[in-house]
Amino acid sequence: MKRENTELTENKTFEKIAFGEENPVNGVYEECKFIHCNLNNTDLSGITFRNCTLDGCDLSLAKLRETSFQEVRFANCKLLGLQFSDCRKLLLEFEFEKCMLKLSNFQRLNLKNTKFNDCNLQEADFTGADLTGAAFQNCDLLRTTFDHTILEKADFRTAYNFSINPETNRIRKAKFSLPGLPGLLDVYGIEIE
Repeated sequence: MKRENTELTENKTFEKIAFGEENPVNGVYEECKFIHCNLNNTDLSGITFRNCTLDGCDLSLAKLRETSFQEVRFANCKLLGLQFSDCRKLLLEFEFEKCMLKLSNFQRLNLKNTKFNDCNLQEADFTGADLTGAAFQNCDLLRTTFDHTILEKADFRTAYNFSINPETNRIRKAKFSLPGLPGLLDVYGIEIE
């Protein structure tokens, strides 16, 4: 893990920058915007993003050990294979819009009221996560893992391709549309026509 760096960067916009060894990410970013930046495979360990927006950025396979995302908005980002479960848990809060989150790991995170809008979450892992009140609007959940996940009051009405076992997940007062019901029943091997 990186040494503790508390250098504060406030109200700055970074546009079309490729971050990495030659252009490192350091310290604390507060109310900053990252637009079309490349953070692919970048080590973001120990970095704090507070009230920031990342739009059109590629963070695929970035290292997130003890990374802090506090009120962070991701829009149109490529976030393949991210281990969000390695992030600092304290004050963790983010939302996603039109993001590619394939193979991302959210295991055992508190994600209450998190919004996922128009996202591709194929093969993501939410094992043991608390998604109370979360919203999956128009999200592709093909082969996404929900196991011992708290999904109470979560909104799946426009989500598709999901498979959620009601016996191994808490789904009380979760919202589903009629066409989504097969995703709750497929574990029983029932044929629905």
